[in-house]
Amino acid sequence: MTTPRDPQERRTIPLAEISLPHRCPRPVRMTVLDRSAYFHGLGEEALDRIDRRMRTSTWAEEEAIYRAGESAETLYVVAEGRVRIGEESAAGTRTVTDILGPGEMFGAMSSLGEPVHTRSATALVNSCTLRIGQDAFREVLVENPEVGLRVVDDLAARLSRAEAGSGGQGAGSVEQRVARSLLRLGEKFGRRSREGLLLEVPLSRADLAGLARSTPESVSRVMSRWKKDGVVDSGRRWTALKDVEQLEGIAEPEG
Repeated sequence: MTTPRDPQERRTIPLAEISLPHRCPRPVRMTVLDRSAYFHGLGEEALDRIDRRMRTSTWAEEEAIYRAGESAETLYVVAEGRVRIGEESAAGTRTVTDILGPGEMFGAMSSLGEPVHTRSATALVNSCTLRIGQDAFREVLVENPEVGLRVVDDLAARLSRAEAGSGGQGAGSVEQRVARSLLRLGEKFGRRSREGLLLEVPLSRADLAGLARSTPESVSRVMSRWKKDGVVDSGRRWTALKDVEQLEGIAEPEG
């Protein structure tokens, strides 16, 4: 006999969003710096010096952090919340390319070969970020040569992804691309619940369409069919992956 689902659980927003105004405490800052790609494993003393060079900013839901075409002079680390990275066409159409959570880095610097931002960054929910400018980042590189090596590796990886067309995100059928996008979000933000793997991120059809390199209409058809078949479930500001194995089979079909 199937246990009835609690209506309250279905309607719970999974992400515990911060309230504004907000002060990002030092333990949170140190934790996310240690999780970040450039600063992971440097040790408490080194992270403390980096933290003292960082500046904290808070952003309201849907507030622009920067826009494509603006001069690039800052690197950011998500401390709390979610950040949407996206591209905009000349007609103003937005295409989401990534959604970031705590510990993930974004932004650009002219000293790293990117004089302007090629994509826009927006707070998907109320969020807190840490930021560091070019001069302060140069000091970090001098004090921590291993960070410089990580920067070189990261720039090389970005170039490789660009040459490969965003890592193959545009390859395969709409179903494959949507499944891959959902599974990737599940790895980053998923939390086990009675609903399945609950994505702790408010995800619109337009956002998912951007990640899957498709259209909102096509994504809606796929999601509606999967919802009917019990593969996924969703509501306002939440998505649950109910059958991860089936999604994995769709994403990477045999032979």
